[in-house]
Amino acid sequence: MENQLRKRLQTGFISLHILHHAQKDPVYGGWLLEELHEHGYNSSPGTLYPILHGMLKEGLLTVEPINVDGKIRKYYSITENGRNELNLALSFLDELVDEIKGGKRHDE
Repeated sequence: MENQLRKRLQTGFISLHILHHAQKDPVYGGWLLEELHEHGYNSSPGTLYPILHGMLKEGLLTVEPINVDGKIRKYYSITENGRNELNLALSFLDELVDEIKGGKRHDE
């Protein structure tokens, strides 16, 4: 049985990865899967697309279907809400990494 904490963290890291790339340029599922694999994530469409759909529902992303060589490909872009959430998450992440690596402590 996979560790539940690791699974929750991985879902969060994938979400941050998506927002990071979607703030640069619109992204699509196939490209995201390749990108995640390059970073060691063993993600499948069954993992990625529920995350994308959840992020759409939360208003973190928008989607635009585009015809590419006769096939519809959905391109995901970050929203202003998504940009704000990414910046907030990165701030928390920076603080946590500093604390874990022996930098400043929260109670100091």
